[in-house]
This record gives sequence, C-alpha cells and structure tokens, in this order.
Amino acid sequence: MGKPQSHSNAFSDDVSLHSNVGESSTTAPYVDDDAPEIDIDDLPPNYSDAIESSEAAPMLGPGSAMNDVIRPSDLDAKVIIDQNTGAQAWVARSLEDPARLETYVRQLSGIPPRPYMSLVGTHTETTKDSKGKQEKNTVTDFDVAVELTPYLFSDAQYRRSWSQLRTVDNREKVHRGTIRAKRQRGPDQGIEVVPTCSLRQMVGFNEEAITHRLEGLVRGTNYRGNLTVRLVTKDARVDFYNDAKINRWRLTPWIRWFFFLTLTFILSWPYLLLRTKRWEVVVADWPFSRVNEAGDREYVSISEDQWYNMWARAICRAVLEKKQTVLDQSDLRRAQEADPAFDTGNSTVNGALGLFRAGIHAMNEVNRQLGWGGDC
Repeated sequence: MGKPQSHSNAFSDDVSLHSNVGESSTTAPYVDDDAPEIDIDDLPPNYSDAIESSEAAPMLGPGSAMNDVIRPSDLDAKVIIDQNTGAQAWVARSLEDPARLETYVRQLSGIPPRPYMSLVGTHTETTKDSKGKQEKNTVTDFDVAVELTPYLFSDAQYRRSWSQLRTVDNREKVHRGTIRAKRQRGPDQGIEVVPTCSLRQMVGFNEEAITHRLEGLVRGTNYRGNLTVRLVTKDARVDFYNDAKINRWRLTPWIRWFFFLTLTFILSWPYLLLRTKRWEVVVADWPFSRVNEAGDREYVSISEDQWYNMWARAICRAVLEKKQTVLDQSDLRRAQEADPAFDTGNSTVNGALGLFRAGIHAMNEVNRQLGWGGDC
C-alpha cells in the first residue's frame, strides 16, 4: 500500500477513532449466567434480511455504509473483490489524500465482518481404475457453516453494536510502513497480542471452547472421518494501494495469469515484496463480548453457550443429512420444532411420505450407532 501524504490530523493519537454504529446508550448489556436455551421466536433476523429490511431505513442515512456499496470517488478507480473471501483491493488516487482515506476507512468500518463457524468432514476412498491401478479420492461428507454476524448486534435491525475503530497498540504485530510485521517498542511490549491483517475483525469470541464442543457434537454421531472445525471470516480485509502503474498491473487478472503461466512471478514476487511498504495501523473491532469494569464478561446479544444451545440440534441434523450449505433460520426452526403430521389428502402418498421419513430416521440412527464417514 502506497504511503499517503503527510497530514497533521489523519489517524494521529489526537484524533478519536472510536465509532459505534447505531449504538444506543439505553441498551443494557447482557451478562452470561447459566446460558439457558434461546426461544426460536427471539432470534435476531438473518444478516441478509436485516440489510434489506425497509423498516430499518429510518435509522440509516443516505450515505450509510450498510445501505450503499462503498467505493472510491475516482472515476478511474480500480476495485477487486475476491469472490471466496470477500477481500477487497482498491487502487485510487484519492487514497493518497489522508482526509479522504480516513473517510473511506470510517465508512468501511461500519460494515461488520462475516464470521462463520465451519464444520467440514471428509474421508478418503480408494478405488481402482480400468488398468487396476489404485486411486485415492477425498470425499466431502458434509460442509456446514453457521454465520455469527447477527450476534454482533444488540439490535440488528437498527445496527446497534459495540463496534469500535481504533489504532493498533505497541503489543500488536502488524505492518507499520515496513516490509515485515513488527511490534512497536514501548513499555507494554512484553505481552503479545494476536496479529491482525484485516480492517474488520470479531473480538471477544471464545473460538477454542466452541470448536471443542462442536467437535464433540460431531464425534458424538460416531463420525469416523477427518473433521475440521474452525472460525472463517469473510468480508474483513481491505487493501488500499496508491495509484501507481505497478499496483494496477498487480491487480489486473490477465497480467497476473501471464506471470504465473510464464513463471515470471519467480522474479516479480521478490521485487514486489521488497518494494511494497504496508501499513496496518487501524482496525475496527466488532465485539461478541467484552469485560466490564467489574471484571465480568458481558455480551452484545448472546453468549457462546447460548449460541451452542441454539444451534447444536440444527448442526447435528445437517451433519447427519450430509449437507453442504450455510445453515439459516429455516434450518434452525426445522430442528427446533417437531415434524408436523403432513396430510396430502392422498392415503397412498401419505404412507409413502411416512415411510420415507422413517427410512431417513433409521439411516441416521444406524450411522450414529455403527459409525460412518471412515476411510474406505
């Protein structure tokens, strides 16, 4: 990212970078006690539904980051978005103006990251081809994810959250106009902080505890395959580049492919690495929880235990059904509610539906008891 021109007030310690999108001072924080189960009717709306909700419009100004797509003002600006991760890369002359750069950062910080708890189960199948040679193929048994974005709001409809835009401190290992990430020398350097390379990040979430419980949930179905449970965050990273030809070239798809196919990247990659100075000195924290003055954890919406109690049944069901999808409220509701006695008006069809449901239930129970998903 190109070095911006000097500006006496941009991102200095004298300028407040704290922002809290739509936070209401009257909203009482939630402090976790014994993590009871959540009523299905009390769930916050889906993130996509909240974005499109017309009822939220009165709380959002015409320039709100949640209403409009944030883009640089330059007519010839270049914006590349990774379709898998949602990461953005900007190249624009306006980024070289510290005041306009700060405006872009503040606007983008009002958009939450998209964290997901992802569960992927795979196993290896060994087969023989027409010549009798053995081949090993990886088969995905299930690929299930649950989005955590709705739980970063105390009120998703009106965008009330505890989000905070801040400058990094001395303990954080980030790029500070350098080629390599480093910590700043200072009195508080003795305690290490997890490095960040994203503009937006979820904080205050006990990933380790949830990962452990989800692994136990899946293994409880007697699944014997390879299981990966991890937190995946999308739409979090934004890279700003100054308007230079090299930066435009590095983001042009056909030029990048040319360098890969001709193996020229072997020479260009070290050049770009040594020539590029990066700054990662500002980050927008989106707390799932925080520690109050009394030393207790308080939650912006629900606790990790409540989230697990809410989603465990739906996740277990999706795993047993070998789904490959992002679960939503319809999955949650189906898992929470008992299957209704569906009447088609035709006794033959009704009998077939009942037999089908009984067969699916039987297969799930056999898998649970005898094991499934192992290498074969």
